[in-house]
Amino acid sequence: MADGANISNSSSDGNKTSTDEKLPISLEAEQAILGAILFDNEVYYRVSAYLKPEHFYDPVHQLIYDAAGRLISSGRIAAPSIVNTFLSSSEGFIEAGGQSYLENLARNVPGSVGAQDYARVVFDLAICRGLMSIGGEMIERARETSLDDEPRRQLEDAEQALYKLAETGKYGGGFVTFRAAITQAIEIASEAVKREGGLAGVATGLRDLDHMLGGLHKSDLVILAGRPSMGKTSLATNIAVNAARARAAALKRGEGADTKEGAVVGLFSLEMAAEQIATRIISEVSGVPSNMIRRGDVDQEEFDRIYHAARELETLPLFIDDTGGLTIAQLAARARRLKRQHGLDMLVVDYLQLLAGSGKRSSDSRVQEITEISMGLKALAKELNVPVLALSQLSRQVEARDDKRPQLADLRESGSIEQDADVVLFVYREEYYLKRAEPREGTAEHAEWLARCEDARGIAEVIIGKQRHGPIGKVELQFEESLTKFSNLDRGRYDDYRRD
Repeated sequence: MADGANISNSSSDGNKTSTDEKLPISLEAEQAILGAILFDNEVYYRVSAYLKPEHFYDPVHQLIYDAAGRLISSGRIAAPSIVNTFLSSSEGFIEAGGQSYLENLARNVPGSVGAQDYARVVFDLAICRGLMSIGGEMIERARETSLDDEPRRQLEDAEQALYKLAETGKYGGGFVTFRAAITQAIEIASEAVKREGGLAGVATGLRDLDHMLGGLHKSDLVILAGRPSMGKTSLATNIAVNAARARAAALKRGEGADTKEGAVVGLFSLEMAAEQIATRIISEVSGVPSNMIRRGDVDQEEFDRIYHAARELETLPLFIDDTGGLTIAQLAARARRLKRQHGLDMLVVDYLQLLAGSGKRSSDSRVQEITEISMGLKALAKELNVPVLALSQLSRQVEARDDKRPQLADLRESGSIEQDADVVLFVYREEYYLKRAEPREGTAEHAEWLARCEDARGIAEVIIGKQRHGPIGKVELQFEESLTKFSNLDRGRYDDYRRD
């Protein structure tokens, strides 16, 4: 860095190294934005949303920007004399000129009007240096051609590195101060107060479930588990569509892309094809059973309902990937790409056990592989800062009990699913089991069975087995099997439904 009297584009010791000459650097821009902040502290508020200390090339400039930012954020003045007090023990800062260097930065500032232009230059050049670094690492890894470092894994790692670079300024790394954590917590609470219903997370569209969960929270791994035919895929799809429809409605009202309503949803369907998912969704919205849609067994009025439902749904911010046999690393790479290209507010994975681990882990026990997958999904939720709703199978031991309501111990193949999950939901439909346990007709048991079937008809339970943010318990929903549709349970409306 230049001394206090001579602010120029040079390195900290006054000599450009050969490496510096090849890197995209503008120390003049770094000095200009620092000078603007020291001259007018309000400038910091205009650039701090994206400009971080690590974006400065010169380490002394990083120190100055960080110290000025901490002072301003705490309500104090970041004047040269005050910043000097906080940095006076730094050898690099003293060698650069100390307080006289700060005073020259403030004195020689071109003006605060163009400060954001200088900040953008510093930011953009930092991104360019990051690209060069990633490119260099990619070249070195590709050149080594090791059997233990497959090209596919190199691509996944490169995409992850590029994603993190693209998100710089939005998501930080390493430690954050407790002050910053408190600020984030207050912002979340403020958003919940402003939103109808007081939800802090993405609304599921199911009133009683939202009341218990407060919505699906950012960075949470939510496990939705159940035995086959309980409707877990249907429930996850319903939630995804409800969130996407809420986002589409908000955009139609003109709320803008930064609206907090609804979500842009990515759905990984590892079992069902995209057109099967689409048919289910059209059935739910149109009210025409999916089996009739598949057979084409519809009249003109039903076809019109299907047509109008399809026209409404085609604009939803819902993206489906039905590729089978994905690894957790491939899924993460595709989710990052979706967020970069279209945005992403919620991720649905159907279902966890159909994912594969890395090449090394997958050759070990299945328990270790599931552990890797559940940890990977939780890490992805934190990295993308979105809720991940992952479906999971339950072990067969459920069927051996008289009370077949699921428990946490029933999660299949790995205790790590329970450990990594922030929320565990179970879907249970007593009606399913009752239909398969019909006693002999004409007996007292048969009459009792008929009464129990009538009581359970069309009712599903969502059991909250674990929740870090709130209570556990049970929520009853209405389930229309012909439409594979879950909805709010209105007892009056439900009684009418049962009489039909």
